[in-house]
Amino acid sequence: MSFFGFGQTAEIDIVLNDGETRKKAEHKTEDGKKDKYFLFYDGETVSGKVNVTLKTPGKRLEHYGIKIEFVGQIDLYYDRGNHHEFVSLVKDLARPGELSQSQTFDFEFTHVEKPYESYTGQNVKLRYFLRATISRRLNDISKEMDIVVQTLCSYPELNSSIKMEVGIEDCLHIEFEYNKSKYHLRDVIVGKIYFLLVRIKIKHMEIDIIKRETTGTGPSVYHENDTIAKYEIMDGAPVKGESIPIRLFLAGYELTPTMRDINKKFSVRYYLNLVLIDEEERRYFKQQEITLWRKGDIVRRSMSQQASIAAQRFEGSNSETASAQAKEESN
Repeated sequence: MSFFGFGQTAEIDIVLNDGETRKKAEHKTEDGKKDKYFLFYDGETVSGKVNVTLKTPGKRLEHYGIKIEFVGQIDLYYDRGNHHEFVSLVKDLARPGELSQSQTFDFEFTHVEKPYESYTGQNVKLRYFLRATISRRLNDISKEMDIVVQTLCSYPELNSSIKMEVGIEDCLHIEFEYNKSKYHLRDVIVGKIYFLLVRIKIKHMEIDIIKRETTGTGPSVYHENDTIAKYEIMDGAPVKGESIPIRLFLAGYELTPTMRDINKKFSVRYYLNLVLIDEEERRYFKQQEITLWRKGDIVRRSMSQQASIAAQRFEGSNSETASAQAKEESN
């Protein structure tokens, strides 16, 4: 727009080439609401078109260049003025000049590295987005489009069980065991709790899943604990020798993979918190860290692909055999 507001302006629209077929994933925004965004994985190509539509037909739009960027960025809420970019790719779409009519520009970021998972937390946000910009003398025209990135992992080779003892001398002695220490986001926590000594009156027992978000470094470290789930194990007094099974399904809770020292800016860790409450409302608890990871269906896809290839080869070999037999018969 010109200084007096009578110049040419334009609208920008970013369209992905595979937007009609690409899967979308729900992701929480800063205000706590959920929205759906196009889903990408590490190494996938991001390509599409930038549509520039002139608002006033017949008028030219002067510009100093048109570009599109692919950005991976961490925003710390206590440091709003600074954006920490860990991915920054730029493609020039047009040199400085004039636009006399609406125009479409193609772009492609090939095999883009997306090392971290998208995350929106209490004090930090990690986001990926495309930003198209028309550079102008007074004010640029830009449009952003967020995407969601998920990181997939394979099954961990080492996944030992968790076995611990906790108690109060001459009052309480409990042994608890979980089947493993690493769980995918739709896994089931299976375990048992053994009461070896009970001399206090316990009225309630539960297991909590606690998410601990850590941001900052050194003296400026912020810890934010959030209780994601509460699972009641028992309601009433246990007796010595009693064993209580645990079966906690993770699929129904809003969980993310464990994130450790992401770009040296933040971490997200998860803990199982065993809580006992006696009749005098005193609380006894023991925490144990667990690792969460996102399981992909890549293995299943590759197996189905192999099956289809094998079927095609089988059909091809049959057709070749049939044609050979036909030739022999004709001869």
